[in-house]
Amino acid sequence: MQLNYPSNLPITARKDEIVQAIQEHQIIVIAGDTGSGKTTQLPKMCLEAGRAADGAMIGCTQPRRIAALSVTERVQEELGKARMVGSKIRFQDRTGPATRIKFMTDGILLAETGGDRDLRAYDTLIIDEAHERSLNIDFLLGYLHQLLARRHDLKLIIASATIDTEKFSKHFHDAPIIQVEGRTYPVTTEYCPPDNEDDESTKDIDRLVADQICTLMARPGGDILAFLPTERDILDTVGLLRKELADRALILPLFGRLQGGEQRRIFRSSPQRKIIVATNVAETSITVPGIECVVDTGLARIAHYNVRAGTTHLPVARIAKASCDQRAGRCGRVGPGRCIRLYSEEDYLSRD
Repeated sequence: MQLNYPSNLPITARKDEIVQAIQEHQIIVIAGDTGSGKTTQLPKMCLEAGRAADGAMIGCTQPRRIAALSVTERVQEELGKARMVGSKIRFQDRTGPATRIKFMTDGILLAETGGDRDLRAYDTLIIDEAHERSLNIDFLLGYLHQLLARRHDLKLIIASATIDTEKFSKHFHDAPIIQVEGRTYPVTTEYCPPDNEDDESTKDIDRLVADQICTLMARPGGDILAFLPTERDILDTVGLLRKELADRALILPLFGRLQGGEQRRIFRSSPQRKIIVATNVAETSITVPGIECVVDTGLARIAHYNVRAGTTHLPVARIAKASCDQRAGRCGRVGPGRCIRLYSEEDYLSRD
């Protein structure tokens, strides 16, 4: 099978090096900046390295369902063989006997260890967005660390945009690290904190974001991506924008529970300027094309595990500095970008 790689993706320039590393090492770490193409191209490079042999699959995990589904469609299009690429998320399994590349949430792979402790269905696993360090990702990496000692035929690729490469490499026996550059255009950052920045309430965040976007729409420019913490915040902001901008822009929400048809609208070209109002699902994996400006609230729902109670809750909290950088990296792909942070520079520098 002839494999082609988009020439505009930075990871394509490192293809031969990555393929050779997959062939020669059991574990490799790929540190790929936002927009490098690692999520869509690494499975193809595994195929070129001779993986997915004898009926086994290349398993690729994503932290979120929306990312697993959208990346599946993209790789199906690039390979031109839809049956070869499948996906599995909760309550939906789109794989079959011909599947050789399987995209899934990290929770699905973790659940599969209960029925197949050696994960014999796979000869290669790619743990993408490892920097997120969710409970699922941490459990998986710990499990795979032990499994690799039993299964010498299994290959592991740890991929992320802002990974702490040295720590991961040392944990996995000094695995080789390959750094792939991402953004090619400069992004300017502006800090626009609200007057009451010390007030941790988010009750007016929809108005704050809508006002900032309306100011941006007053002059020519490209598409806008805004990050808000919750689905309710997104719907309120979209409502305000549609009322104030009417038909001057295509205003689209983006969150994990959105139906597939609605999700796909964000990837389609439009004669109007697009405004995407999203949760942190747009922070990693999903690349929204044509974004010129990012508006970042610096907030998200973040899972916290209570050891004493044995429960997980999802409060709205400040995101880490690495996640702020991830959000800024959503622009600057096709031309110079601009990131407007609705918090102070001091706040940004104080984050972990």
